[in-house]
Amino acid sequence: MRVALEGVAIRITVPTLGSAGIAELEGLMAQMDHYMRSEDHTGFRGPHHAFHARLVAGAGERVTSMIAQLFDHAERYRVNFGATKPEIWDQRRAEHRAIVDACTEGDAQLAVQRLVEHYGRTATLVFDGLGGDYDPERLRVALAAIAPGSELTLDR
Repeated sequence: MRVALEGVAIRITVPTLGSAGIAELEGLMAQMDHYMRSEDHTGFRGPHHAFHARLVAGAGERVTSMIAQLFDHAERYRVNFGATKPEIWDQRRAEHRAIVDACTEGDAQLAVQRLVEHYGRTATLVFDGLGGDYDPERLRVALAAIAPGSELTLDR
């Protein structure tokens, strides 16, 4: 898929998800739901990591390796600053569902949009957990560059 970014064409690679890939994502969502409702954060981590890794698998080894490292580094912040609290799980689950639904529809651009929005909301939860009145302007600019409109999720 190609998208235009301020007049520059860039290539975004997304994995092709057939029925087996969609079934895998559905299974991972069921596992995440089970572990979150059981308040088992250790159990939750595996399917959550696998879910996100599956979504970026088409980006190539170098990019997926970097994403996996960043995912691991961010884990302590997600856990400690509220992005995995049981009381917000319904919202987080709905975000994961929207990503899977876009994949099921075969709409790669919408899937990217939903994934970027999900990451933006995660960052917002972490910033809120850190306290203070941090204005994530750089994050807003980055989200807008990747998936225009996704930066609006930071204001919700």
